[in-house]
Amino acid sequence: MQQKRLAVLLMSLLLPMTAFAEAGDWVVRARAVNVNPDEHSKLGSYTNSLLGAGAGSKLEVDGNTIPEFDISYYLTKNIALELVLAVGTRHDVKVNGANGVVDENLGSVNLLPPTLTAQWHFRPDQTFDPYLGAGFNYTRFMDSNLKSGASGNNLGNINVDRNRWGLAFQAGFDINLDGGWLINADVKKIWIDTDVKLANGTKIDHLDIDPWVIGIGFGKKF
Repeated sequence: MQQKRLAVLLMSLLLPMTAFAEAGDWVVRARAVNVNPDEHSKLGSYTNSLLGAGAGSKLEVDGNTIPEFDISYYLTKNIALELVLAVGTRHDVKVNGANGVVDENLGSVNLLPPTLTAQWHFRPDQTFDPYLGAGFNYTRFMDSNLKSGASGNNLGNINVDRNRWGLAFQAGFDINLDGGWLINADVKKIWIDTDVKLANGTKIDHLDIDPWVIGIGFGKKF
């Protein structure tokens, strides 16, 4: 009996241990994320005769897939703070007119939306650990390269507001592996809005971009 207990003890020491989160832990993740705008445009609500846009016209923003890095710090084993350090994401913008009257590519815009959320981890002591989070993002619009010449008009550059604050909510899970490694899947809803103006300051739209950000990747606890 004593030899059997000794063998069990040795096996438990030799087997790799799954590391679960504890207060004071840091987690670094790398993910591939798809940024899919759920835009709401009010282009047709403004006076846009210069653009040739009708009452049903709107701005459309395409999606993009980018690498993303984030850092989490565990205040307790259940509560963590996550800071997303995504690289800038580039999106093409176009006018989609009512009944196809206007369909013009305006160019592209780069967004940098660092996001901070507080998370509640439901099963930090288990291999499968789902979580919910809420926080805010600070979006900086960079290198806007938008220009319109619809209907033969040369309107020059189109500008967007440079800095915006917004809310963010998330849901996801970690699969805890041996050696402190983990697999992660995460979905965020981020609220981003901006005013769109002509170079002379004329406002032509209030654009809600509001992307869904869906990511999958891996991480390491320290």
